Amino acid sequence: MNPGIQKVEALDAGHFVRVEWEDGSESRYPCVWLRDNCQCPHCFLHSARARRLVFEDLDVNIVVKEVALADRKKISITWPDEHASEYEAEWLKKRCFSEEARAEMREDLFLPERQYWGSDLQLPKIPFEEVMYDDESAYKWLCTLKKVGIVLLTGAAARQGELVKLGHRIGFLRLTFYGPTWQVQDKADANNVAYTTGKLCFHTDYPVLQHPPGVQLLHCIKQTAAGGESEVVDGFNVSNKLKKQNPQAYQILSSTAVDYTDVGVDYCDFAVQCKQKIIDVDARGQTVRINYNNATRDTVFDIPAENVRPFYAALKEFNDLLNSTEHKFTYKLKPGDIVTFDNWRVLHGRQSYPSGSEVTRHLEGAYADWDVVMSRLRLLRKRVLNRD
Repeated sequence: MNPGIQKVEALDAGHFVRVEWEDGSESRYPCVWLRDNCQCPHCFLHSARARRLVFEDLDVNIVVKEVALADRKKISITWPDEHASEYEAEWLKKRCFSEEARAEMREDLFLPERQYWGSDLQLPKIPFEEVMYDDESAYKWLCTLKKVGIVLLTGAAARQGELVKLGHRIGFLRLTFYGPTWQVQDKADANNVAYTTGKLCFHTDYPVLQHPPGVQLLHCIKQTAAGGESEVVDGFNVSNKLKKQNPQAYQILSSTAVDYTDVGVDYCDFAVQCKQKIIDVDARGQTVRINYNNATRDTVFDIPAENVRPFYAALKEFNDLLNSTEHKFTYKLKPGDIVTFDNWRVLHGRQSYPSGSEVTRHLEGAYADWDVVMSRLRLLRKRVLNRD
């Protein structure tokens, strides 16, 4: 993008600057925002890409003294205190305040596009070694993970430690009370229902934390011959279905704070409490996170007694939708498979399997935060697409 500027002028008694572009479009920039984002070395530390201007020194009612078109690629502004600022055309164009430009910037920064799915999921698969050593494959993996919510990496060694390597490829893993990585297998006196041979209902991991892990990684090291199939469901797809089918149930689940608890000993001793809404929505009303784990939902329920039964009815309807054959996808991991999925979106479960005198099924698990994953995705995109 190499936009050219046709004309620049001050508007609204100097409170706005209007830029007319060579393509015939125009942009209006509030002067307080322009002054706040002056790019000179006094106001901006370019080595850190961070603002040096302290907010106490910003006049929120500031107006321009002079504005001029330095050339068709830059505008210059003189402020009332004679401070001078320059803004490149490309920098300004990307930060236009129009709805179209802001939507384009959201797409560029956060990749919000989602591909919803149900039992018809075509599980995306990429070789583990390609992700580890080829930037294009790693970029494809993380883009697909963001868009679809789940990707299977194939061909890893069937031994512990592969997730640590994958964590380094992303940046770093999320440490929790269960350790940097954790072993999913049948254990005596299990401190988590996952460490049994029983069926695991659809759930997201760790809603008991204020900030649940964004991405989950599960590496199959050993698989039982009978049972142990994995199940996944697109929680965003199901929450949208619930919103259409029963708006009142959706409203209850997106507004009721549910108590979660987890107490025990593992990486260290812990006693965790948290309140979460089953369905988290953003300011635009879009579902952004599912917080649902029936195993760690507390016996304490901090709502009025008369609201309890309507909540259970709403949760029952949501749970029934999660478990419908239309929405859930079933598969079985093989040794060397690593399933990676969006823990804020994809609910997962497991079918039961026979217990024995030896460990017949062993998965190693780990978490990563979306902030870390998105950071790597942006860096890979810049490298792969040769973007500035």
